[in-house]
Amino acid sequence: MTHLFTIGVYSKSESEFFEALAAAGIDTFCDVRNRRGMRGSQYTFVNSARLQARLASMGISYCHFKELAPPDEIREAQRREDILTGTGKRSRTALGEAFKRLYDSHCLSGFNSEEFLHRLGTDARRVVLFCVEAAPEACHRSLLATRIAADVSVPITNL
Repeated sequence: MTHLFTIGVYSKSESEFFEALAAAGIDTFCDVRNRRGMRGSQYTFVNSARLQARLASMGISYCHFKELAPPDEIREAQRREDILTGTGKRSRTALGEAFKRLYDSHCLSGFNSEEFLHRLGTDARRVVLFCVEAAPEACHRSLLATRIAADVSVPITNL
């Protein structure tokens, strides 16, 4: 049986991030970001090449699912709501209703959870969905995780 996890990088140090993955026994890492680079030196460890090399050294498979990342127009809807509420991206604790509705219709309308898990392979038992936001409720990965859990009855743990 698969166990689904989610993780963000904001508010975590490099050691905290990789220790959380190791402690959870993650075997498959699903990057659901559109852009796989981070600005600034604090989070360079999750830039694609460095991240993949570190995961490989830990025996963790890496997969990128760009099609599950919200496109710019959906991200712009969240930016507009953040401006209206005076919320910074790194301090956001929840997604706006417009973002949720658009993400569902654009990214999840044709999504098949069983096919997604099948694509990960039979060795994928402890799977983590990764994006940047600290709070899972402030990130599309929570919408994706909730959908998968509802469709195929797997537990979700936020790291």
